[in-house]
Amino acid sequence: MAPKASRLTLGPVLFHWPGEMLRDFHLRMADEAAVDRVVLGEVVCPKRAPELTPHLAEIVHRYRAAGKEVVFATPALAMSTAERRLTAAALEAADQMMVEANDLAALATLDGRDHAIGPYVNAHNEDTIAWLAQRGARRICLTPELPLRSIASIANALTARDLDVGLEVLVFGRVPLSLSARCYHARIHDRSRDDCAYVCAEDPDGLAVDTLDGEPFLAVNGPQAMSQAWLNLMDELPVLTSLGIEGFRLSPQSCDMVVVAAAFRDVLDGRTSLEEGASRLRQSTADAGLFNGFLHDREGVALVPRR
Repeated sequence: MAPKASRLTLGPVLFHWPGEMLRDFHLRMADEAAVDRVVLGEVVCPKRAPELTPHLAEIVHRYRAAGKEVVFATPALAMSTAERRLTAAALEAADQMMVEANDLAALATLDGRDHAIGPYVNAHNEDTIAWLAQRGARRICLTPELPLRSIASIANALTARDLDVGLEVLVFGRVPLSLSARCYHARIHDRSRDDCAYVCAEDPDGLAVDTLDGEPFLAVNGPQAMSQAWLNLMDELPVLTSLGIEGFRLSPQSCDMVVVAAAFRDVLDGRTSLEEGASRLRQSTADAGLFNGFLHDREGVALVPRR
């Protein structure tokens, strides 16, 4: 398959960042980051949405002025009235920007209209991808647990069926693994989800959780379980682009995401070697463990060296 033009996507902020921090982060990313598109919206917990809402118009305007595509994401678990309202708000924005569905409940409204599919929708095989594409999906961010052989099979099937849909792969950041009706953060602090006092804001990259034996295990982010280490697929960019993957998603962390985006962009464009790109990335993520095991059909936490 001939490689397609590579595009960098800045995924939605998954953590509870204060409104001013969100505003400053996005305005800087709009002005300085080498990303082509950005996904906005509250995906994890509807109680966090008011942090972004007052700044949303300014943020969207700044990204568009910088020539970046803006996508608005729906919640990943539309369970409560508040979450359904967030989904409705995202769908109402469809006339102005692309909507990324992270829950199948949004597809009934989006059916037949151009939209994107987020990594929370379990699109694991060729037939599911084709079904989504035939109903209007123009870009699909694959779930991060897929091994390379599955990604290759999906990419080849799309070409064989002549479906107009681009594939995107998450390549950096803590990986979302599951969502619960309960809030892990609140429970750790002996609170209910309704009376959480926003304790998740104390952990801007999520809260690391170890096993009873003291071994690193997961991270919790409100009602979300995530990988404790950070995904890094920089070494795998050449093989992913050779398969025709056109989108590469960076999930925001509290490190310098401008530097992270520049490192990935320079490697994708051939201006920097993989060795130099990896060195720059390590300087920005010095305290974070990195992994790539899922892509290599290994346990997710594994870090498989580049051959």
